Amino acid sequence: VQLQASGGGSVQPGGSLRLSCAASGGYVVAWFRQSPGKEREFVSLINRDGDSAWHAYSVKGRFTISRDNAKNTVYLQMNAPKPEDTAIYYCAASRVVQIEKKDHPAVYHFWGQGTLVTVSS
Repeated sequence: VQLQASGGGSVQPGGSLRLSCAASGGYVVAWFRQSPGKEREFVSLINRDGDSAWHAYSVKGRFTISRDNAKNTVYLQMNAPKPEDTAIYYCAASRVVQIEKKDHPAVYHFWGQGTLVTVSS
C-alpha cells in the first residue's frame, strides 16, 4: 500500500488543522510524529472499519482520527494544538496490529512521507 500524508502547515496555538493520509482500504492506520532530537511518537490509530480508535494521552480530547473508506483516506483532526505538537507527522499502516503494541513503529509495515506541522504564534 502506498501512503500519502498531506495537510501540514503552520497553525496558531488554539487553532485547528486537519491532516489527511491517502491509504488503501483494508489496513489499520496510525499517525506518528517526530520532532528534532526525539524518537518517533505514537499519536493515534484507527481500525480497518473506522469504528474503533485510540489516541495518545498527550493528544486525547484534542485530536481525532477518522477515516472515509470510500475515499481511501484517513484524517487527523487537530484541535487546540500546542507548540509541543510541532513535529513531522507520518501515517503508517499494517494489515494487523496488536493493540498492546500499537505504540511501536516496528509493527507497521508501510509508511508515508511526513508532513510538517508547526504550532506557533
